[in-house]
Amino acid sequence: MATSKMPKPVPTGVSGLNEILRGGFPPSNLYLLQGAPGAGKTTAALQFLLAGVEAGERCIYVSLSQTAAELESIALSHGWSLNGIRVEELSASDAVNGAADQTIFQTAELRLDETRQAIERAIEEHKPSRLVYDSLLEIRLITGDTPRFRRELIGFKAFLAKRNVVALLLDTQNGQGVTGEEVEGIAHGVIRFDKSLEEYGAVRRRIEVSKMRGVPIADGYHDMAIREGQGVVVFPRIVPGAARESIKPELIKSGVDTLDEMFGGGQEAGTTTLVIGQSGTGKSTMASLYSTAALKRGESVALFLFEERLETFFRRSEGLGMNLRQFHENGQLIIRDFNPNEISPGEFAQIVQEIVTQDNSRVVVIDSFTGYLNSLPHREKAVRDIQALLKYLARAGVLTMLIVAQHGLLGQNVGIDVDVSFLGDTVLLLRITEHDGRLRRNITVVKKRHGPHDLDVHELFIRSSGVTVVPYNPLPEA
Repeated sequence: MATSKMPKPVPTGVSGLNEILRGGFPPSNLYLLQGAPGAGKTTAALQFLLAGVEAGERCIYVSLSQTAAELESIALSHGWSLNGIRVEELSASDAVNGAADQTIFQTAELRLDETRQAIERAIEEHKPSRLVYDSLLEIRLITGDTPRFRRELIGFKAFLAKRNVVALLLDTQNGQGVTGEEVEGIAHGVIRFDKSLEEYGAVRRRIEVSKMRGVPIADGYHDMAIREGQGVVVFPRIVPGAARESIKPELIKSGVDTLDEMFGGGQEAGTTTLVIGQSGTGKSTMASLYSTAALKRGESVALFLFEERLETFFRRSEGLGMNLRQFHENGQLIIRDFNPNEISPGEFAQIVQEIVTQDNSRVVVIDSFTGYLNSLPHREKAVRDIQALLKYLARAGVLTMLIVAQHGLLGQNVGIDVDVSFLGDTVLLLRITEHDGRLRRNITVVKKRHGPHDLDVHELFIRSSGVTVVPYNPLPEA
């Protein structure tokens, strides 16, 4: 018995969206792209057509709301050319070809017929494989009633289907006020662009594929952005099970024997360590220590900075005898320095995933996790997102270290108003105590899910000659 093969999907041209759609749009169908003005619909539509041009296909952009000059300007802002895309610039509110002689005031029915006929003529002449229709708002306004609007769309859908055209219809309806259900029921798939402006920081953008017939899509919201030269970029949510199991049995050591003994010989691959302490306790030093040891073993390390500048990080490490600059220059140490207000959880997760996959990183450090979360408007959601990323890294056999600060210089409360303790397989607590005019750094392993660990308090010395951990001995009374 012969089995029918699934038709090859049509690439969308939008980075990340193909992954959500399992390859792209099912061919020969009509799709709806919804979003508020400025959400990125036109940019994504141009990317869709440019992907067609690259594949040698004929493409048409039917514009009822923007001029050809405006489309050209959008394309040029990203360094694109519209060569190979036929732009049909129409007006749904005026006569298309001399029909104004029939009446002083054109009826809505006449304007609708003229617009439809002009589009159909362009399609018959150019015979495109891809088409963008921008936008449905103008057609909705001149039809005036929902039944007429639905009949118009159904007829247009049938016209395109006979000619095997993949069409992307743009609509400003976004589920608020008028729902646009008259369109969503007709379209084979519906994609929504969402943007929101928080009290502080950049615009946050999201995408949702709310409907896609016959495709097991990755549903729910995914972060997205508009990047100069790239256009719309989508960051699919991390799927922990997508990582290949790659956990090596050996323990990951710090290079300081007494510290490794506190962990029962070292830390396990595929686990997450929270390094918690107030300012000046040595949290970042711990991260540098494990990074240096891994690099000396020939392993790759990825470091993500959200508070400390890159040069400050290098100089601090060099002051402790750890020369990380050379490993960065040869590509073994990957460092990304972020402005937290300009990156979404989805984009950050994708960057980490790509680096770990490409460079086979064995140690990942996020310094500081506190600064990252405090820059985000919805921290509870960000914690859930980072949990999925940590599970992905665990399956990949990565030791992940999260630097978590406490409130104030000598405060005892974690500087995040949401609970993150469940994220750590291991918790390393650093504290400063004062005795007889001297500050002493203490280090304790308060939690370790896998294997034995030392519960004793030790003293941590951070000097230019290196890092030392010794059993804690109370100073004698004066």
